[in-house]
Amino acid sequence: MSHWLVLPLLIPFAAGVGLLLAGRMPLAGQRWVGTIATAASLLVAIRLFGLAAEGQIGVYLIGDWPAPFGIVLVLDRLAALMLLTTALLAAGALAYAVSGTDRAGRAFHALFQFQLLGLNGAFLTGDLFNLFVFFEILLIASYSLLLHGGGPARTRSALHYVVLNLVGSSLFLIGVGLIYSATGTLNIADLAQALAGLDPEAQPIAAAGGMLLVVVFGLKAAVLPLHFWLPHAYSSATAPVAALFAIMTKVGIYAMVRVFGLMFGHGEGMLAELFAPWLLGAAILTLAGGTFGAVASSDLREMVAYLVIVSVGTLLAGLALGTTEALSGTLYYLVHSTLVGGAMFLVADLIGRGRSQGPAIVVGGRPPGAGLLAVLFLIGGVAAVGMPPLSGLVGKVMILLAAQGSEWVAWIWAAILISSLFLLIGLSRAGVTLLWCGDVNPGDAPATAALIAPAALLLAMSPLMVAFGGWLTAYTEATAAQITDGRGYVEAVLGQPPASPLRPTSVP
Repeated sequence: MSHWLVLPLLIPFAAGVGLLLAGRMPLAGQRWVGTIATAASLLVAIRLFGLAAEGQIGVYLIGDWPAPFGIVLVLDRLAALMLLTTALLAAGALAYAVSGTDRAGRAFHALFQFQLLGLNGAFLTGDLFNLFVFFEILLIASYSLLLHGGGPARTRSALHYVVLNLVGSSLFLIGVGLIYSATGTLNIADLAQALAGLDPEAQPIAAAGGMLLVVVFGLKAAVLPLHFWLPHAYSSATAPVAALFAIMTKVGIYAMVRVFGLMFGHGEGMLAELFAPWLLGAAILTLAGGTFGAVASSDLREMVAYLVIVSVGTLLAGLALGTTEALSGTLYYLVHSTLVGGAMFLVADLIGRGRSQGPAIVVGGRPPGAGLLAVLFLIGGVAAVGMPPLSGLVGKVMILLAAQGSEWVAWIWAAILISSLFLLIGLSRAGVTLLWCGDVNPGDAPATAALIAPAALLLAMSPLMVAFGGWLTAYTEATAAQITDGRGYVEAVLGQPPASPLRPTSVP
């Protein structure tokens, strides 16, 4: 795999540093640098996705220091899927931003690249401490991106966001320290072995560290009751920033799968089922809270933010089942919800631009070009609710079918289906109010093609995921099997089979 594996970090890092060092480079130049870097990241992500699809696990040793002593980057099927999803979302968000939103503040394009650096690093790192480091990089960039454009609403939301994430970062660091004190290592592959055979007297310390990570990842993913920061933060951010933030909660889900599926997902004793007991309850609460928040929202941007929370609840329901089939459906739904969620933030902004009331869900004038916007809103709404023929239905059906053999099947089916019904009602009300009530002001100009195209292209991913559903589900099934086993990951990183066979268990 050569040096391909380090390019998702080098490209945004070089672009971000270059943009900062360039100082007062004209905005047109910044746009060119950001666009070229983001396009290059997309091409690299496609290349790495193709390599991972062949079944190999790529390992890159920074400084050629062998694991577990050095910094290691690992590309398996899961990491490649997350890299490609991030790159597609970033391309759409940046294309929307260069149409004028990036004028609202300084250093937007540098911060955008640093955000991609943090995201890509979190997905590639094979070390628990460096997962913390990349979390901090993406969070620091997100603090400034959230403030992009200024204003009291963004400042207030950013303050809450910063304070809560600083608390989460402190807990993360304490949890990492506890795990290291119990095992003497932070390499994820090495931890999979160390925790599986940990002495009983050291298990409570490792369990305490693991439970702190549960709280941290739950905060990052906006799991109830740790979700209250998200609606205001996402709804107050500029549209391309909010669209990029659609992947942020999925970083928390990814960390749950990676850490608890590999590190704590094997062996016997109290560590093997550390994550499972609270997962289904959290999933149902998150689904319910997100659904009621979306239906009760008086602003379309806030409604879309609550749709992100609903997607988190659906993903947690899939993880709660703990089977390979459920994990496959969860991964499919993760890609769908990220791309559609990002597109819906852009659509909400397009609708708000053409109304004097903005995206507030109140009767008023229709935006210019309401017919085209209605089509985009309909596609996004159908995909978000999970109705045929789009990818939301496929992902939810995969999770529901995987629940058939579970003792919690009634709870999972009821939570997902009732949520879908209420979302259908809420989105229908919003669409009719915003796009069909009132008259169009002839003096207003319709949204330009440059603004509509990014949202349309992101929404187009939903029917494409259905058209290529057989191939994509085969990939997610192979990914789920690779995660559940864990032995290939450990052997690829450490260069030898596990000292003691890992016992495949539920994921997480």
